[in-house]
Amino acid sequence: MLKRPFDLIVSLLLIIVLSPVILFTGLLVLASMGRPVLFRQVRPGYKGRPFTIFKFRTMTDDAGRTGRQSTDEERLTGVGRFLRKFSLDELPQLFNVLKGDLSFVGPRPLLMEYIPLYTPEQARRHDVRPGITGLAQVKGRNAITWEERFDLDIYYVDHQSFRLDMKILVDTVFTVMSRKGISAEGCATMPKFTGSKPDSEKV
Repeated sequence: MLKRPFDLIVSLLLIIVLSPVILFTGLLVLASMGRPVLFRQVRPGYKGRPFTIFKFRTMTDDAGRTGRQSTDEERLTGVGRFLRKFSLDELPQLFNVLKGDLSFVGPRPLLMEYIPLYTPEQARRHDVRPGITGLAQVKGRNAITWEERFDLDIYYVDHQSFRLDMKILVDTVFTVMSRKGISAEGCATMPKFTGSKPDSEKV
Protein backbone atom coordinates (compact mmCIF):
# COMPACT_ATOMS: atom_id res chain seq x y z
CA MET A 1 0.00 0.00 0.00
CA LEU A 2 2.98 2.33 0.53
CA LYS A 3 4.61 1.65 -2.83
CA ARG A 4 2.58 3.88 -5.16
CA PRO A 5 2.31 6.86 -2.75
CA PHE A 6 6.07 6.61 -2.19
CA ASP A 7 6.74 6.51 -5.94
CA LEU A 8 4.44 9.46 -6.59
CA ILE A 9 5.78 11.74 -3.86
CA VAL A 10 9.47 10.93 -4.25
CA SER A 11 9.44 11.13 -8.07
CA LEU A 12 7.81 14.57 -7.92
CA LEU A 13 10.32 15.79 -5.33
CA LEU A 14 13.28 14.42 -7.30
CA ILE A 15 12.07 16.02 -10.54
CA ILE A 16 11.95 19.37 -8.75
CA VAL A 17 15.28 19.00 -6.92
CA LEU A 18 17.13 17.50 -9.90
CA SER A 19 15.63 19.81 -12.54
CA PRO A 20 18.97 21.68 -13.01
CA VAL A 21 20.78 18.35 -13.54
CA ILE A 22 18.06 17.13 -15.91
CA LEU A 23 18.24 20.38 -17.90
CA PHE A 24 22.05 20.36 -18.05
CA THR A 25 22.12 16.71 -19.15
CA GLY A 26 19.56 17.42 -21.86
CA LEU A 27 21.64 20.35 -23.15
CA LEU A 28 24.77 18.16 -23.09
CA VAL A 29 23.05 15.53 -25.24
CA LEU A 30 21.73 18.21 -27.61
CA ALA A 31 25.17 19.78 -28.02
CA SER A 32 26.98 16.47 -28.59
CA MET A 33 24.44 14.43 -30.57
CA GLY A 34 21.75 16.85 -31.70
CA ARG A 35 18.08 15.92 -31.80
CA PRO A 36 16.28 13.96 -30.56
CA VAL A 37 17.49 14.47 -27.00
CA LEU A 38 15.31 11.71 -25.61
CA PHE A 39 15.34 8.04 -26.53
CA ARG A 40 11.79 6.66 -26.60
CA GLN A 41 10.94 2.99 -26.84
CA VAL A 42 7.85 0.87 -26.20
CA ARG A 43 8.44 -1.58 -23.36
CA PRO A 44 6.19 -4.07 -21.53
CA GLY A 45 4.86 -2.84 -18.20
CA TYR A 46 2.62 -4.38 -15.56
CA LYS A 47 0.97 -7.53 -16.97
CA GLY A 48 2.91 -6.92 -20.19
CA ARG A 49 0.94 -3.79 -21.11
CA PRO A 50 3.04 -1.57 -23.42
CA PHE A 51 4.20 1.89 -22.41
CA THR A 52 6.79 4.34 -23.73
CA ILE A 53 9.96 4.57 -21.68
CA PHE A 54 12.08 7.73 -21.67
CA LYS A 55 15.88 7.97 -21.47
CA PHE A 56 18.47 10.50 -22.51
CA ARG A 57 19.97 9.42 -25.82
CA THR A 58 23.43 7.85 -25.56
CA MET A 59 23.94 6.55 -29.11
CA THR A 60 24.13 7.96 -32.60
CA ASP A 61 21.84 6.77 -35.38
CA ASP A 62 24.67 6.55 -37.91
CA ALA A 63 25.24 3.48 -40.09
CA GLY A 64 28.71 2.04 -40.34
CA ARG A 65 31.14 3.26 -42.99
CA THR A 66 30.65 0.06 -44.96
CA GLY A 67 26.90 0.67 -45.14
CA ARG A 68 26.08 -1.97 -42.54
CA GLN A 69 24.22 -1.08 -39.36
CA SER A 70 26.71 -0.24 -36.62
CA THR A 71 26.70 -2.23 -33.40
CA ASP A 72 25.50 -0.64 -30.16
CA GLU A 73 29.11 -0.50 -28.98
CA GLU A 74 30.11 1.43 -32.11
CA ARG A 75 27.16 3.83 -31.83
CA LEU A 76 27.73 4.61 -28.14
CA THR A 77 29.30 8.07 -27.86
CA GLY A 78 31.77 9.44 -25.33
CA VAL A 79 29.03 11.52 -23.75
CA GLY A 80 26.79 8.44 -23.79
CA ARG A 81 29.40 6.43 -21.91
CA PHE A 82 29.64 9.17 -19.29
CA LEU A 83 25.86 9.31 -18.87
CA ARG A 84 25.61 5.53 -18.51
CA LYS A 85 28.54 5.38 -16.10
CA PHE A 86 26.66 7.60 -13.64
CA SER A 87 23.13 6.46 -14.71
CA LEU A 88 22.27 10.03 -15.77
CA ASP A 89 20.61 8.65 -18.91
CA GLU A 90 17.92 7.18 -16.61
CA LEU A 91 16.78 10.55 -15.19
CA PRO A 92 13.83 11.02 -17.61
CA GLN A 93 12.35 7.80 -16.19
CA LEU A 94 11.34 9.84 -13.15
CA PHE A 95 8.48 11.06 -15.36
CA ASN A 96 7.57 7.41 -16.09
CA VAL A 97 7.40 6.82 -12.33
CA LEU A 98 5.25 9.92 -11.88
CA LYS A 99 2.86 8.67 -14.59
CA GLY A 100 2.67 5.21 -13.02
CA ASP A 101 4.37 3.34 -15.89
CA LEU A 102 7.31 2.47 -13.65
CA SER A 103 8.05 2.08 -9.98
CA PHE A 104 11.36 2.99 -8.40
CA VAL A 105 11.97 -0.70 -7.68
CA GLY A 106 10.94 -3.67 -9.79
CA PRO A 107 12.20 -5.87 -12.63
CA ARG A 108 13.70 -3.73 -15.37
CA PRO A 109 11.39 -3.42 -18.41
CA LEU A 110 13.02 -5.19 -21.34
CA LEU A 111 12.00 -5.38 -25.02
CA MET A 112 8.54 -6.26 -26.31
CA GLU A 113 10.13 -8.80 -28.64
CA TYR A 114 11.36 -10.82 -25.66
CA ILE A 115 7.86 -11.63 -24.36
CA PRO A 116 7.30 -14.73 -26.57
CA LEU A 117 10.75 -16.03 -25.55
CA TYR A 118 10.06 -16.18 -21.82
CA THR A 119 9.34 -19.42 -20.04
CA PRO A 120 6.11 -19.32 -17.97
CA GLU A 121 8.25 -18.79 -14.87
CA GLN A 122 10.25 -15.95 -16.43
CA ALA A 123 7.02 -14.29 -17.61
CA ARG A 124 6.03 -13.84 -13.97
CA ARG A 125 8.38 -10.84 -13.87
CA HIS A 126 5.44 -8.90 -15.34
CA ASP A 127 3.25 -9.64 -12.31
CA VAL A 128 4.55 -6.43 -10.71
CA ARG A 129 5.15 -2.93 -12.06
CA PRO A 130 8.63 -2.68 -13.63
CA GLY A 131 11.23 -0.46 -12.00
CA ILE A 132 14.08 1.95 -12.61
CA THR A 133 16.21 -0.32 -10.46
CA GLY A 134 15.76 -3.82 -9.14
CA LEU A 135 17.35 -6.76 -7.42
CA ALA A 136 19.19 -7.79 -10.59
CA GLN A 137 20.69 -4.30 -10.89
CA VAL A 138 22.27 -4.46 -7.44
CA LYS A 139 23.37 -8.09 -7.82
CA GLY A 140 25.47 -7.70 -10.94
CA ARG A 141 23.61 -5.29 -13.23
CA ASN A 142 24.47 -6.16 -16.85
CA ALA A 143 27.41 -8.43 -15.96
CA ILE A 144 25.21 -11.39 -14.96
CA THR A 145 23.55 -13.89 -17.29
CA TRP A 146 19.96 -13.59 -18.46
CA GLU A 147 18.98 -16.63 -16.41
CA GLU A 148 20.51 -15.12 -13.26
CA ARG A 149 18.69 -11.86 -13.93
CA PHE A 150 15.34 -13.60 -14.36
CA ASP A 151 15.87 -15.68 -11.20
CA LEU A 152 16.43 -12.46 -9.24
CA ASP A 153 13.37 -10.85 -10.84
CA ILE A 154 11.17 -13.76 -9.78
CA TYR A 155 12.66 -13.72 -6.28
CA TYR A 156 11.62 -10.07 -6.06
CA VAL A 157 8.09 -10.84 -7.28
CA ASP A 158 7.73 -13.50 -4.58
CA HIS A 159 9.33 -11.53 -1.74
CA GLN A 160 8.48 -7.89 -2.50
CA SER A 161 8.08 -5.62 0.50
CA PHE A 162 8.65 -1.98 1.38
CA ARG A 163 11.68 -3.00 3.42
CA LEU A 164 13.22 -4.88 0.47
CA ASP A 165 12.55 -1.88 -1.79
CA MET A 166 14.40 0.44 0.61
CA LYS A 167 17.35 -1.95 0.76
CA ILE A 168 17.51 -2.16 -3.04
CA LEU A 169 17.39 1.64 -3.33
CA VAL A 170 20.27 2.03 -0.87
CA ASP A 171 22.27 -0.69 -2.63
CA THR A 172 21.58 1.04 -5.96
CA VAL A 173 23.38 4.17 -4.76
CA PHE A 174 26.51 2.15 -4.00
CA THR A 175 26.20 0.23 -7.29
CA VAL A 176 26.05 3.47 -9.29
CA MET A 177 28.97 4.95 -7.33
CA SER A 178 31.09 1.83 -7.86
CA ARG A 179 30.21 1.85 -11.59
CA LYS A 180 30.35 -1.95 -11.68
CA GLY A 181 28.41 -4.12 -14.09
CA ILE A 182 27.57 -1.32 -16.53
CA SER A 183 27.95 -3.69 -19.47
CA ALA A 184 28.60 -7.31 -20.28
CA GLU A 185 31.97 -8.12 -21.83
CA GLY A 186 32.07 -6.96 -25.45
CA CYS A 187 28.64 -5.29 -25.31
CA ALA A 188 27.32 -1.78 -24.75
CA THR A 189 24.87 -3.24 -22.24
CA MET A 190 23.95 -6.94 -22.55
CA PRO A 191 23.81 -9.42 -25.42
CA LYS A 192 20.40 -9.89 -26.98
CA PHE A 193 18.13 -12.38 -25.22
CA THR A 194 17.32 -15.29 -27.53
CA GLY A 195 15.52 -17.54 -25.07
CA SER A 196 16.62 -19.88 -22.31
CA LYS A 197 17.79 -23.40 -23.03
CA PRO A 198 15.63 -26.24 -21.72
CA ASP A 199 17.06 -27.90 -18.62
CA SER A 200 17.95 -30.95 -20.70
CA GLU A 201 20.31 -28.82 -22.82
CA LYS A 202 22.07 -27.09 -19.94
CA VAL A 203 25.56 -28.30 -19.05
